[in-house]
Amino acid sequence: MQEEKLKSSVEAIIFACGTPVEIESVAKTLEISEDRAAEICEQLSSEYAERQSGIRIVRLGRCFQMCTVEEYADVIRSVLDLRKNTPLSQAASEVLAVIAYNQPVTKAFIEQVRGVDCSGVVANLLSRELIEEKGRLELPGRPLVYGTTEHFLRCFNISSLNELPPLPNNEEEKDSDGDEA
Repeated sequence: MQEEKLKSSVEAIIFACGTPVEIESVAKTLEISEDRAAEICEQLSSEYAERQSGIRIVRLGRCFQMCTVEEYADVIRSVLDLRKNTPLSQAASEVLAVIAYNQPVTKAFIEQVRGVDCSGVVANLLSRELIEEKGRLELPGRPLVYGTTEHFLRCFNISSLNELPPLPNNEEEKDSDGDEA
């Protein structure tokens, strides 16, 4: 397939899907390697950025998605008559951080870290699709475990959890014997 036609095909696939598209799917469909598919997606992303388009192509782990540029959010909301999402509460931010940095985690783990019941906050984060159920532990009661979603990555404008900022070190350093310094 011609280079420009290949690039246009990748662009059309990403646009038409509307949701994150796995590199593997693009590669298989166009009968090219995954590395080549990712390279074309990155080229398209750079081209959109260079021309300062209102649309961008973002990488979300092993997927790519076409999104609007954040600075046009108010205009888009106005045209679509959408109300702004309410910001996360302090409790929701804390629970989301516990999950993002420690996933997969149980609700009991989150509650142990925070010291309070988190049922309502977890339900809210699930409804906002920032977290999802990732399975169950093989323990009595088979508790659910939670982790973040691709929507979480998009909302925080990161392509993988590796881009999360590092956690601050404890202020109280331990000496080599384990005693507080």
